[in-house]
Amino acid sequence: MISLKDKVAVVTGAGRGIGRGIAILLANHGAKVVVNDLGSAADGQGADQSVAEQVAQEIRKAGGEAVSNQDSVASMEGGANIVGAALKTFGRIDILVNNAGILRDRMVFNMSEDEWDGVINTHLKGAFACTRAATPLMREQKSGRIINMTSTSGLVGNIGQANYAAAKMGIVGLTRGTALDMARYNVTANCIAPAAWTRLIGTIPGAEDPNNERLKRIKQMSPDLIAPLVVYLASEESKGVSGQIFGVRGKEIMVFSQPRPIRTIADVEGWTPEKVAAMFNSSLGAALTKLETTGQAFAYEPIV
Repeated sequence: MISLKDKVAVVTGAGRGIGRGIAILLANHGAKVVVNDLGSAADGQGADQSVAEQVAQEIRKAGGEAVSNQDSVASMEGGANIVGAALKTFGRIDILVNNAGILRDRMVFNMSEDEWDGVINTHLKGAFACTRAATPLMREQKSGRIINMTSTSGLVGNIGQANYAAAKMGIVGLTRGTALDMARYNVTANCIAPAAWTRLIGTIPGAEDPNNERLKRIKQMSPDLIAPLVVYLASEESKGVSGQIFGVRGKEIMVFSQPRPIRTIADVEGWTPEKVAAMFNSSLGAALTKLETTGQAFAYEPIV
């Protein structure tokens, strides 16, 4: 059995759904856990301090060690306070899971500045704020594990989620950059694109439509199914794994490709627009990625 004994983990957005399952399974494997959650609504509005504390109590009742924290990830001060809670209570931080998130879906031509900023600040800035607070400590102790949550909404695409997709693809870049910066210090950074039924997914327009086949499939996927991969990536067994993009869809785990050139063309005399037009369809055009949504790319039934 994988042991996280004496390891200290911070999990953001751990009061419900995916984050809750991660916090509990980390604790079940011996980690001491900071359960962070502002307790806001799915769109980031409001706060409820009891949400994080309920999960912390559940862990303690099962014999584990946990403390709750209600700071927002969306500021550098909040990130520092969240990591500070781990230091104050347990004396160190070994594992950081950046899971906190909100949704403010809107077609790009109708999206407001507030809808853009709220999602970017919670997901992308939130992941950076906590990472910035944790990495100096991990660098000093020469060990650490960082697991970020990305999404197929960015990796593949979804309609009405330009803000969310941008934030989640930004997290891919943040993960890769963190992995490179921290490699010499025995600190890994990876990200996971989870597919599961959560309260955030339940806010998507059409979520209650009985004829929505994609959402029917998602409803079969428990958020707790994401946690086993997180625990593995948080452990010493994964020390050689860093800078990767994984996916969990029901009981299926996948690794995603990352952008690399797949086809090139060259002209020793240089290109003109006319030359590009003449060559494009028979060369680069044959390697283009289809414009499709996540539901189209993953049209098959999940293993649940």
